[in-house]
Amino acid sequence: MKSINETAIKLASEIVGYLSQVIRGKEEFLQYLTTAFLAEGHVLIEDLPGTGKTTAVKTLSHMVNGISFKRIQFTPDLLPYDITGVEIWDPVSSSFILKKGPVFANIILADEINRTTPKVQSALLEVMAEKQVTIGRETYPFTGLFFVAATENPIEFEGTYPLPEAQKDRFLMKLSIGYPDEESEFEIIKTNPSQTVLENIQPIFQPEEIEEILESVNSVFCDDRLIRCAVSIAKKTRNHSSVEMGVSPRGSLMLIKACRAYALVKGRDYVIDQDLIDLAPKVYSHRMRMKNVKKSAENLIEEVTSLEIQKIPR
Repeated sequence: MKSINETAIKLASEIVGYLSQVIRGKEEFLQYLTTAFLAEGHVLIEDLPGTGKTTAVKTLSHMVNGISFKRIQFTPDLLPYDITGVEIWDPVSSSFILKKGPVFANIILADEINRTTPKVQSALLEVMAEKQVTIGRETYPFTGLFFVAATENPIEFEGTYPLPEAQKDRFLMKLSIGYPDEESEFEIIKTNPSQTVLENIQPIFQPEEIEEILESVNSVFCDDRLIRCAVSIAKKTRNHSSVEMGVSPRGSLMLIKACRAYALVKGRDYVIDQDLIDLAPKVYSHRMRMKNVKKSAENLIEEVTSLEIQKIPR
């Protein structure tokens, strides 16, 4: 009989394979996206238009049978209740009834999130952090799968509102897809999988199977030395001369959770050094504020991680 983690490893591999039917030539990105999904985190995808950000999330939503998917197109005229919903007066029952907003879904695509005001962006804070939303005097808890993927365009600044630190900290990872290689782009143009495959692709999981994988993530072994290394990397960012605001303890917690999920994606039930090396820049860099905006937080994290990994007692 297979162990829970053996089953989870198999299912995690199937998720990446499922996504690769539509998103061609981007296995590394799909592994990171799957990692965030299994770690019950949220992901911010920053990339140029036309690289497949929206298609990747839509494909993920097709994967599980019976789950709900909502896409929110963020615009400057959006209001908070357009996201959360609103209570309206019903003259028939002489009471207020809830008109649910698009956050009442299992998978949410927050498209071009930096095109709306901070007030509207913050409407997602409670639901992303606590899986609940407060409307009026009532709080509505969410149960089961809940995953938010937000996209933003890095090259347009006019009419955009940069995400505040409190909002960025709610995202487990910040990712980029990038352009495909020449052969993959040829296959995309030839077959157009977002039209020919995505519309006909069938779910391969039941919700309870996904819940089983999510629960198994916490049982993936992570040595205390690696946990201490993650803490040391975060501490270095708080004291670094180039950094104005370093990584919070929440960041360290999220890194280890991500490493456990990433291990399953990589076919293991234990975390290794390389997992920290791969994930630390994705989990930590967007939680920092550099004194010089021209300096890359991701490059700094890569350097610090490499140094701290070498210090781990063997």
